[in-house]
Amino acid sequence: MGFLRTILIILLVYYLLKILAKWLGPILLRYAAKKTQDHFNKKFGGYAQQNNYTEEQNGEVIIEKKNSKKTKPSKKVGEYIDFEEIE
Repeated sequence: MGFLRTILIILLVYYLLKILAKWLGPILLRYAAKKTQDHFNKKFGGYAQQNNYTEEQNGEVIIEKKNSKKTKPSKKVGEYIDFEEIE
């Protein structure tokens, strides 16, 4: 009788936690997302104003080029393996 009662209590607790997680999970996730967003805005909110970004005029085109050196691929690419079909 005691064993059966213990199993029933464990199952009851398991299903109660499952139901609570279903109800409280989205609330906790929303809270965590809001706190993360607030933290991000606090750290990086004034980034655009500090770097003196200017708003471009309508139709104005700005092209920025990177100085990149193209490297030639090395002649030693890898090992070549020849496969044969086996019947």
